[in-house]
Amino acid sequence: MTAAFFDRVILGNSVKAYLLFAGIIIAGIIFKRILSRLLSKLLYTLFGRFGQEVKAEVFVALLVRPVEIVILLVTLYLAINQLSYPLNEVIFSRMVTVGNKKELYSVTLIDVFDKIFLFCIITSLFWILLRMIDFVAHVFSYKASLTESKSDDQIVLFLRELSKIVTVILCFFVILGSVFNLNVATIIAGLGIGGIAIALAAKESLENLLGSFTIFMDKPFVVGDLIRVEGYEGTVEKVGFRSTQIRTTDKTIVTFPNKKMIDGPLENLTLRNYRRMKFTIGLTYDTAPETIRKIAGDISEYIISRAQISDDPIITFDSFGEWSINIQVLYFIEMMDYGEYMKIKEEINYKIMEIVRSNDASFAYPTRKIIHENADSGNAAAITD
Repeated sequence: MTAAFFDRVILGNSVKAYLLFAGIIIAGIIFKRILSRLLSKLLYTLFGRFGQEVKAEVFVALLVRPVEIVILLVTLYLAINQLSYPLNEVIFSRMVTVGNKKELYSVTLIDVFDKIFLFCIITSLFWILLRMIDFVAHVFSYKASLTESKSDDQIVLFLRELSKIVTVILCFFVILGSVFNLNVATIIAGLGIGGIAIALAAKESLENLLGSFTIFMDKPFVVGDLIRVEGYEGTVEKVGFRSTQIRTTDKTIVTFPNKKMIDGPLENLTLRNYRRMKFTIGLTYDTAPETIRKIAGDISEYIISRAQISDDPIITFDSFGEWSINIQVLYFIEMMDYGEYMKIKEEINYKIMEIVRSNDASFAYPTRKIIHENADSGNAAAITD
């Protein structure tokens, strides 16, 4: 009685086939997380001592999701193969000529399903490979962070992107050959013939790619350097194949094509030892010469006494302005964090104001004197504004 129940056919499939289908699906859903973590830890052992500096959980976290997808795909494939109807139904057929004979070429639903499964499984396996590349890059990034040089951090990011692009291209050709049964060698040869047209169409992209190689070879800057380019000042965060990203002092991200980074002027502010500060103080014309000397001397003495400032400031009576006597102030602050640099600059400006006021002098502002003569009385009146 039991055997007859399991052998009973409903909609072209036996009850046993339906139960196997449901059981495999349920088992795959229940055990996918456990199996994915076990498989991820097993794959982690392949790296041996290479990844000992980084916790295994980092590797597992990267691989759990794609491994789960592979497990679900395999589960779904095994489950569907327990059914015969309607997978064995012909959905397309036509006569084709093979040699001198004509044969009937037909495609069933299971053939379509096999191609879809193959496409998904290849994509998922290459997804796992991409995550492995991310893990290897993570390990190298950690090791690079232990060194003083920043160029190795930049190289790790570049090689990670290069490896992932090569992997994606390889995945594309594997899919063309395995899923669509195309001759990959013929496709590659065809790309060689059309290479000139592709190069012309992608001229800007190729220039930026060559620019990225130039940046890595000449090293005008590395990740973490403070640079000024095209009127923007910021810290280099990433150097990619096509572009370079810098985070400005306004905390925004500006992206420059690599071609511009090597073709135009670029100032690497990290390589300088000091930041230069140069500005002019305008005093009123009624300031006595000895007072000017005293103000200049006090400013120079204060700046020299400050830490993280060069001991050779230049404070001079620079010129006679249109409405002020101009004192030029020039000094250098050691390279440091931008916020700390701005704080020191602010403190010096406040001290200069105190020095000027303590010497009973005043800052000049635009003034104009108009002399008006009275033709009848011969008297003159002066009006100042």
